[in-house]
Amino acid sequence: MTSTAVTIEGISAVTFFTADMARAVAFYEALGFETLYGGATAPFTSFRAGSGYINVARGRVPATLWGRVILYVSDVDAMHARALAAGFSPEMAPSDAAWGERYFHLRDPDGNELSFARPLT
Repeated sequence: MTSTAVTIEGISAVTFFTADMARAVAFYEALGFETLYGGATAPFTSFRAGSGYINVARGRVPATLWGRVILYVSDVDAMHARALAAGFSPEMAPSDAAWGERYFHLRDPDGNELSFARPLT
């Protein structure tokens, strides 16, 4: 069996499920994600997340948590302020982590966890 060297270059997209697409679209748009496809009444919506995408599909939300998606942003504190201004409740204030990132966590309306982070300089 011949193996070809392959390098994992990054994450293209993460897909979450939602029971309420209109609510999910409002959440992501309030945080500044650009809607590329779909929308409040669509069964599938895709948002730009830097060079990748966050997708939301209407369907049964899994009962168990799977983990979190970590999104690098240009300013963690400004993103936290934006979330608060939109009426959302982040799980924590921005903090500097021992592993060299500033970050905070926020759950979307369906319980999916997003972490907004930036490497410390």
